Amino acid sequence: MCNFLHKLWSNNAGQDIAEYAVMLAVILVLGFSIGTGTGQKPIHSGSDRTQPEQVKRSGEPAQTKRAVARKSFQVGIASWYGQQYDGKTTASGEPFDMYDLTAAHATLPLGTIVRVTNLSNGKTVVVRVNDRGPFVKGRIIDVSYNAASVLDFLKKGVQPVRLDFGESIRVNQPTIQ
Repeated sequence: MCNFLHKLWSNNAGQDIAEYAVMLAVILVLGFSIGTGTGQKPIHSGSDRTQPEQVKRSGEPAQTKRAVARKSFQVGIASWYGQQYDGKTTASGEPFDMYDLTAAHATLPLGTIVRVTNLSNGKTVVVRVNDRGPFVKGRIIDVSYNAASVLDFLKKGVQPVRLDFGESIRVNQPTIQ
């Protein structure tokens, strides 16, 4: 190796450049092949997926368990939408009805049931996500006219809210509390 480097940096005009190119290619291929399969964890692109971890219970073979930490609530600013969009097609394909207890959320799956709590007055309502939005920076949900009425923020237009979703919300709960 040292001999190779000495030849590479020497100023002998008669040296064969092709010989150095082949040697360099061999070194690079060996270097890359040695670096793979070293047992290092793969690099991920920032998704929220987690790697399976091996869990071993006493006397049992190791089982694969996926460790996933999911937040089941969100806190932020809500707004509402109504007559201007009434009858227009939502992201779910159904027509928007301003008197239904529905909402638009940017990332929750369509059909998700969400309990919305107005943090200013404690009033709550259960809505179903059937649309995408809001499209105003800093807002986390757009609720229908009727939901905003139940939450008592029609006049203000926006309000700080807490969204609860996931297994703690049941479809058969009363929709207005």
